[in-house]
Amino acid sequence: MIYLETVTKPALILSRLERDKLEVTINKRITEYTLVKELFVRGQDIILSPKTKVLKTFMQHGETSVYAHSLAVAKYSLLFAQFLEKTFRMKLDKDSLVRGALLHDYFLYDWHVMGKGKRTHGLTHPRTAMNNAHRDFGLNDLEKDIVLKHMFPITPIPPKHRESFIVDIADTWCAICEALKIDISSFVIRRVNFHIALASGHYTLGENVTNLVPLVKPEFAAEA
Repeated sequence: MIYLETVTKPALILSRLERDKLEVTINKRITEYTLVKELFVRGQDIILSPKTKVLKTFMQHGETSVYAHSLAVAKYSLLFAQFLEKTFRMKLDKDSLVRGALLHDYFLYDWHVMGKGKRTHGLTHPRTAMNNAHRDFGLNDLEKDIVLKHMFPITPIPPKHRESFIVDIADTWCAICEALKIDISSFVIRRVNFHIALASGHYTLGENVTNLVPLVKPEFAAEA
């Protein structure tokens, strides 16, 4: 009896720890799935636009493209917004939040090879991105503020709206992670590509979401 107690109790404790760890992992994954789904729904006109494909060809921080960076910023902006809504009951425009986050770096050039312009990129690219985004997608006043003020305090004029501050913070967080080569975008890219495939008719769903039937070979691949 003493032997059995010695063996089974630690085993039960370990099992509970494993169950708790598994529950945390599952809850985190569910949060990731719902975040990316909401991101796609709110920003699909931008994500599905052929005009945003060029962002995959420009590098932002390290080995992260502008496209991947923008998706990550949109995801973390939504995550921060959800926290603020639940904790402080803030009213936020999450449609404009996502659209502004997706377009905050829509400057459409490789700033690493600009020559002398590279030195002033941090100061000038927000307005360039805003002008390009408004031309191609049409921005409301909030979305313009998000794009134009996302480099505060490097650019001295502070944001006017809560959503602009959220994107500013999310952008800084993502830039730090990318500079340190911490992967924060591969999952969101895979899930966004999944939604793109569904929206484009490359896949159809069976009786449950795990039953994917390919219709044609996708012309795109997940980008790291």
